[in-house]
Amino acid sequence: MTQTEPGPGPASGPSPAPPPTSGIGTGADAGAIADAPPPRPHRVHRAWFVAAVTFVTIIGAAGFASLPGLLIEPLHEKFGWSRGTIGLAVSVNLALYGLTAPFAAALMDRFGIRRVVAIALTVIAGGSMGTVWMTASWQLILYWGVLVGLGSGSMALAFAATVTNRWFTARRGLVTGILTAAGASGQLVFLPLLAWLVENHGWRPAAVTVSLAALAVVPFVWLLLRDHPADIGTTPYGGPYTPKPAPVPGAARRAVGVLLKAARTGPFWLLAGTFAICGASTNGLVKTHFVPAAHDHGMPVTAAAGLLAVIGVFDIIGTVFSGWLTDRFESRRLLAVYYALRGISLLFLPMLLAPTVRPPMVFFIVFYGLDWVATVPPTIALCREHYGEDGAIVFGWVLASHQLGAAVVAFLGGLARDVFGSYDPVWYASGALCAVAALMAMVIRRRTTADAVAA
Repeated sequence: MTQTEPGPGPASGPSPAPPPTSGIGTGADAGAIADAPPPRPHRVHRAWFVAAVTFVTIIGAAGFASLPGLLIEPLHEKFGWSRGTIGLAVSVNLALYGLTAPFAAALMDRFGIRRVVAIALTVIAGGSMGTVWMTASWQLILYWGVLVGLGSGSMALAFAATVTNRWFTARRGLVTGILTAAGASGQLVFLPLLAWLVENHGWRPAAVTVSLAALAVVPFVWLLLRDHPADIGTTPYGGPYTPKPAPVPGAARRAVGVLLKAARTGPFWLLAGTFAICGASTNGLVKTHFVPAAHDHGMPVTAAAGLLAVIGVFDIIGTVFSGWLTDRFESRRLLAVYYALRGISLLFLPMLLAPTVRPPMVFFIVFYGLDWVATVPPTIALCREHYGEDGAIVFGWVLASHQLGAAVVAFLGGLARDVFGSYDPVWYASGALCAVAALMAMVIRRRTTADAVAA
């Protein structure tokens, strides 16, 4: 995946030199860009370096998503808090993660990717570190629910969507899959370590580890990430040179305006509904409650966390492959297949939980892992197809529905365990919801040429 820089335009031959960019962008950087000569050819296009930095950044911030499921039992034993109370803190985290995402995409348009992501990582670090000194459940909700939720939402999948839209014209589906898989890669890195820390040294060292990991990637973001190809006088990968757009004022107003416009269309509600079920059946259920559910059946916490890490391994494969498929096949059909297969696997899970890891459980982990966030590349592609330049912000709102679905099930899962003494009803309900999502995906209509002209 190499390309001579600048990338190919629509016509053969070398791309024209970038036009002057005075008045585009702000500060001394814009003036320097305007006076800079065209970049010398490189074997690897700069967009791939930006994608690599984005990948590392998402990995570094992934610890916050790996920890909640490991905290439920230790906090229950340490403070006597109910699983429903702990699940409420996770629910607030997931809800704010989702509700912040569309505003984050607009803020990146206004202030730049680097600033928004660097501040978000700092907020995540502060919230995670704050939990070390908490003594009451409201503090868990404040530190982990509010601060970590706001910080993680500010760089969420809207970060990957914004980078992909700005830096890539070709290979967008593949790059989206790779960047989405970064979260799973981080889960693979952090889960075994955090599980070992919780098992042997308690939950506080695990919270400190998450905080330090988020801070460690801030320098990478600030020094190596660039907001737009025009910042360095180059082109998006596979596309012609485009000037850097002026900062867009009124980020919140724009995000709300895009929502109101998209909400008048059917595809938005279908995408939001399917993605809410996606969040309910992944982050809200499996990521939050799989470890305590397995522990209920006598499985050690480290073994259950190891299985989640293995899900991360196959999630990487499945998501990258899904991105490749999204470049070649109809996105709504892919979504229908993904949700149907996920629902079937969840219906079988209650029969597979046992004190030891057996071959049927390994098969579930592999099968479920391949499907974990394979839904993201086709969902982003459908947002881009139906909403064009507003696609990243629309996806931010669709992601908000994903996290709201996750938030509801994170709370209800803990409540169901308190009431029924078992997670089985939640597994079955989630399997049925996935069947509904498969049907909804097939209802999404394709965008025609007439639709594009009308828009």
